[in-house]
Amino acid sequence: MVVGEFVQKRQLMIIGGGPGGYHAAIRAAQLGLEVTLVEKEAMGGVCLNEGCIPTKAMTQAASNLSSLAHYKAMGINVGDATFSLDTFRSFQEQQISNLRSGVEALCKANRIEILRGTASFMQENRIGVETGHQFEIYEYEQAIIAVGATMKMPKELSYIEGKIMTLAQWWKLSELPEHLLVIGSDYMALEAAFTYCQLGSQVTLMTDDETFGLDRAVVKELQRVMKKEKIKLLKNSTLIEVSLHGETVIATVLAQEERVTIEASHLLVAGSYEANSKEIGCDFLKIAVDEAGMIEVDEGCATSVQNIYAVGDCTIGPKLASKAIKQGKVAAECIGGLKAAFNLASIPMVIHTNPPIAYSGLREDEAKAAGYTVKSGQFAMGGNGFTALAGQKDGVVKLVMDEQSDLLLGVHMLGRGATELIQAGVMLLEMAAREEDVAYPLYAHPSLSEAWMEAVEAATGKAIHIPPSKKKETLSK
Repeated sequence: MVVGEFVQKRQLMIIGGGPGGYHAAIRAAQLGLEVTLVEKEAMGGVCLNEGCIPTKAMTQAASNLSSLAHYKAMGINVGDATFSLDTFRSFQEQQISNLRSGVEALCKANRIEILRGTASFMQENRIGVETGHQFEIYEYEQAIIAVGATMKMPKELSYIEGKIMTLAQWWKLSELPEHLLVIGSDYMALEAAFTYCQLGSQVTLMTDDETFGLDRAVVKELQRVMKKEKIKLLKNSTLIEVSLHGETVIATVLAQEERVTIEASHLLVAGSYEANSKEIGCDFLKIAVDEAGMIEVDEGCATSVQNIYAVGDCTIGPKLASKAIKQGKVAAECIGGLKAAFNLASIPMVIHTNPPIAYSGLREDEAKAAGYTVKSGQFAMGGNGFTALAGQKDGVVKLVMDEQSDLLLGVHMLGRGATELIQAGVMLLEMAAREEDVAYPLYAHPSLSEAWMEAVEAATGKAIHIPPSKKKETLSK
């Protein structure tokens, strides 16, 4: 290895070219900072290459395939449709490549220096970058850590490529499973289960909790839809052991105090996350981390070490690209001298099942635990005229409010359009909206958004498309 003779000075160095890293780089460049970004693999990080984009390509394919029956009902003859995994993989790779090229072009247009190599902190103001046989040392004024995190296989299980894998790799299966066993309680477990089921696989979903972190109204509708889709749900279950016999995965499960043996062709299992920050020498700098090794940051994304910031999956909080993107911009703006802050209060959560799930803010039980006197309104999507036209009548919208102040506390949705409609909920929560702010505006007709109007009106018994209760509203004189 050849070591550079001189220490090169840089204004801002960013380690990691994922959504947090490249958004931070571009925003910093917009503010006039000279930016150097170090990436050891492909630009776009896990989100573009291993997560959001490849997985959502699969969920979209499954959604499109499952909707073909409705097309026939509308008089659109599409013949007997089949799914080719090989053809899909070519499409998937092309989309990833196109988006990756777009990110690289944006960085170039913003005059961001990209170094292809492995970075590590040498001391508080120096970073070493190894590029093949070359090792260069850089002295920086500010640094941003955006190296992400990796889901690790549970210690009691062995990774077998194509057969036994973590949920973070659910889109990588080399063939459509005959029988897929999914073990997990998060959004990836639901996305994997729905996608492979709708592509033709038999699916069993095992979870240690039946709620998946969702509001109870959404959970009730979700379980009904899963039963309709023939996804077998094992609630409140514990994995005892797993073995591989030939091509068959044998799992022994304790499901509601009953010992069950499941034979599957493939197994996907949730694991714990480990921050990739250990690999770049954060321990050496003694940057403060929590018990799981995730970096602690303040509202400006600053770490415990002066002039070093951290964003994305390597920090405390949910592992979401939306979080990384916002943190990246906030860190860049703070470094650039602007006032900026980040918090997790109204972060949108989107689950690309079919139909999709989206929520933001507090669940009803969380609101009660926080001391609010809660009222809520909900509306079944089957009562919305546009869902009938689209052939997707499953779903529910629920709004959680404080009864005393009418303050909106949470928005929870399952149904067609949820992934787009949730943004309105986030904005309302951020603006501290009240019941009248949701109820007063005119809603386009026919549209999916009318479900919001019905849900907020349901809280006071005013919803038009819900059968009346025995208690009638009286007009004040």
